Amino acid sequence: MIKLDKIDHAILDTLQKQGKLSNVELAEIVGLSESACLRRVKNLHEKGVVTHYAAHLDAKAIGLPGTVFVRVSLEKQQEERLNAFEEAVKDVPEVMECYLMGGDVDYMIRVVVKDAPDYERVHNILTRLPGVARVHSSFALRTVLKRTRLPLQKS
Repeated sequence: MIKLDKIDHAILDTLQKQGKLSNVELAEIVGLSESACLRRVKNLHEKGVVTHYAAHLDAKAIGLPGTVFVRVSLEKQQEERLNAFEEAVKDVPEVMECYLMGGDVDYMIRVVVKDAPDYERVHNILTRLPGVARVHSSFALRTVLKRTRLPLQKS
C-alpha cells in the first residue's frame, strides 16, 4: 500500500468526482500552487495510484439497459485452463467486469445487453469459452447503487 497524505487524499477525491478538471482548477480546490499540484498528480500517476481517466456513459442512453450477472464454473481449475478462460473472456465486448472467485463458482461476470434475446447471443458466446462447464445467469431488475469513487481511508 502506498502512503498518502491529506493533500494526496484531497487530490484523489477531487479527481474521482471531477476527472476533467484542469490542473489550475484542481490546484485551487486542494489549496496548492499549480506547479506543486502538477508534481503531486504526476507522482500519483507514477506510483500507479491513478491508472487512467475515463468518461462514464449512461448504458440506457446508448441502448444497453440490461445488466446480467453471470456465474461461470469451469470443468477443471488448472492454471492453464484459468488462463485460457481469462484471455478469451477479455475478447467479449459485452463483459464489463470479470472476477476470479473463491467458493462455489470460478468466475463472476457482469455483462451489459440490449434485452433478453441479446443476452441469449452473449450467453452462447460465454458457453463456448475455453473450459466452461456451467453458466448461471441473473438479470438485474434495476440498479440501486453504483459507485465509481473508492472510499479514501485517512492515514
